[in-house]
Amino acid sequence: METQSCIARPKERDEMLVITASQCLHDVQMHVAETLGVPVNKITTKIRRLGGAFGGKERPSVPVAKMCAVAAKKVGRAVRLVLGRDEDMQFVGTRHSVLAKYKVGCTADGQLKALQLEMFLNGGCTEGWSPVIAGTMLKHADNAYKIPAYDIKTRICKTNIASCVAMRGAGTPKPMAVIEMIMDALARNSGIPPEKIREINLYKEGDVDIIYQELPDIVNLRRCWDECLKRSDFYQRRILIEDFNSKNRWKKKGLAIVPVKRIIAIASLFLNQASALVHIYLDGSVLITHGGIEMGQGLYTKTIQIASRALHIPPERIHINETSSDKVPNATLTGASVGTELYGNAVKIACETLMERLEPLIYENPKGSWEDWVNAAYMRRISLSTSGFFKYPDVISVNWDNLKSSKGQYYFSYGAGCCEVEVDCLTGDHQLKRTDIVMDVGDSLNPALDIGQIEGGFLQGYGLYTLEELRYSKEGKLLTKGPGMYRIPQIGDIPSQFNITLLKRAPCKVGLYSSKSVGEPPVHLAFAAHLAIKDAISSARADAGIDGHFRLDSPATPERIRLACADEFTKDVKDNTTFDCEFFVRP
Repeated sequence: METQSCIARPKERDEMLVITASQCLHDVQMHVAETLGVPVNKITTKIRRLGGAFGGKERPSVPVAKMCAVAAKKVGRAVRLVLGRDEDMQFVGTRHSVLAKYKVGCTADGQLKALQLEMFLNGGCTEGWSPVIAGTMLKHADNAYKIPAYDIKTRICKTNIASCVAMRGAGTPKPMAVIEMIMDALARNSGIPPEKIREINLYKEGDVDIIYQELPDIVNLRRCWDECLKRSDFYQRRILIEDFNSKNRWKKKGLAIVPVKRIIAIASLFLNQASALVHIYLDGSVLITHGGIEMGQGLYTKTIQIASRALHIPPERIHINETSSDKVPNATLTGASVGTELYGNAVKIACETLMERLEPLIYENPKGSWEDWVNAAYMRRISLSTSGFFKYPDVISVNWDNLKSSKGQYYFSYGAGCCEVEVDCLTGDHQLKRTDIVMDVGDSLNPALDIGQIEGGFLQGYGLYTLEELRYSKEGKLLTKGPGMYRIPQIGDIPSQFNITLLKRAPCKVGLYSSKSVGEPPVHLAFAAHLAIKDAISSARADAGIDGHFRLDSPATPERIRLACADEFTKDVKDNTTFDCEFFVRP
């Protein structure tokens, strides 16, 4: 992933062009202007694309741009600043690690009744993103399960590490992991299979979530769950895995399935707006500029498709320009999986306005070509350029004093994921054998892009939950600051069998052309891999005469897996796997 980088180029009369690797050009523009002591209209920020972002190029990009701009003004010539990998990892910060403490109660048949949960966030040395993350964690602490009575709290802890930041799925992967671990604890202590206890407690039609949000298309959650069970051949494979485990002492297989229900929205009301600028030229070609930033998620491709659909012309006739603050001012950040939802709607509105202007000309000359209508509009002095502005029509905000008055989402995204792993009990190593995912993306705007986002999101979550571990010195200095000491998923970690299915016949009534966002929800489905590892370890512990629930913190590194596979070789090592109603999720 591209490190933090910037180019600042001074121009005449205190003007400055800042080409910045940022998810929010508006923030960079405002802060650079303030730093240089000039009006905002003298600073132009732009970017063609980012080499990866995932939240780490929102606020962290601002100080890099400010330093670069100050240096450029001082020397009077262009300055480029690119952080090295080690410096970037120390400077940007990480996800928030979370310690969860809970008490939970259910009936004999596995029906959840009450949950008392407290989650402690390691916020680092400054406030940063922590309050936003804490609020998001509260809203997603239920994941896909109905909890009749609950007391859920988050607490932010100030420590001596770098300030923590947003990362893909910001504020959602951690509480979802916590509730899944709680469901796993209930299953293993009640004797009910984990998949059954999850199925029993899934939200149903007519339910509201823990912040009293209605779930209008919640039936799609159960559809995803049932289809994932079917496509993964879950119950037949469970029999085969139990047979394998009974015949092998030091190699164990595990299987797990989890659901996901995620809010799609940006938490702050003012961020739910977007603008776009569309020009039609006399040769019939179309130029689009909007405030969204391409980060590899396919935003440009989808907005071209949207314009093509609205203007009734081939995508080849449409070009999208770089994102620039002098074309679309005050553009809000691109993130939270709503870039296409916001900027795609802005493009659609602009294109529909242009089509309304062309309609009388099309009516007069129905057999004419696109170029004929465009030239006729020009000859009659009809503007072929317009802007589009979109804001979500319902208020998107959470009233923590009166949750029943809140409207906290555009809609919900649903899915289910099943993973099979094989664990080497002597080394703690594991292999991800097969993954099956079913996602509700509405009527997909681009199935190829959506499947790619699901694959990428899952692998990123797989790294989070099983591989990537940060270590710090007592002074708060990051020790795992380079590729030699910090392991991320590689090609060998991709499941040998990776099946992605988009839920069919599931249009989203409020989505853009009935579609849904897809970028972040698949991250959580990777927790099925963590639970599958735990399932495999349970078989190893059973062979050693140890039954019941045990603690396996995330990430499930080889060291943790090896120690959890209790046997005669680990008896002299301090055991931290006893069940104590705690679960730790590291960044």
